[in-house]
Amino acid sequence: MRIILFFLALSVALLADFTGKVIGILDGDTIKVLTDSKETIKIRLYGIDCPESKQAFGTVAKKFTGDEVFGKEVTVKVMAKDRYGRAVAMIYHDGGKCLNYEIVQAGLGWCYHQYNKDPKIEELEGKARSLKVGLWKDPAPIAPWEFRKKKLTGNF
Repeated sequence: MRIILFFLALSVALLADFTGKVIGILDGDTIKVLTDSKETIKIRLYGIDCPESKQAFGTVAKKFTGDEVFGKEVTVKVMAKDRYGRAVAMIYHDGGKCLNYEIVQAGLGWCYHQYNKDPKIEELEGKARSLKVGLWKDPAPIAPWEFRKKKLTGNF
């Protein structure tokens, strides 16, 4: 019973906003945050999808995310929970800068249309595309969801 209550409390906690210190950068759009209560929570950035590590700009996106927030206190605005149980969130740092927006504006992530409801993310992607910033310099960039699909089917 205690285990069920623990996971229920954790599920509820994942739906509430919180602050914590970024202690890990898993890739361009996934970070680990240590909460004030010393829990480590894996966060998937809301509304965006960064290149996979084996894709062009994958390591650049991860480095960008690390440079922006690693070791810093962030505010996590939880939007949902994904199928893997991760919090899906907007991340704010350094007096209100939005990491999700910064990544897309730098041309290091796509608007994840399937899951995004924030029009600003789509707008920032359009600007980055038109300015050919970051991954948009590539004449035919492959969206991460297409890369993952092709990898699963062996078409890469």
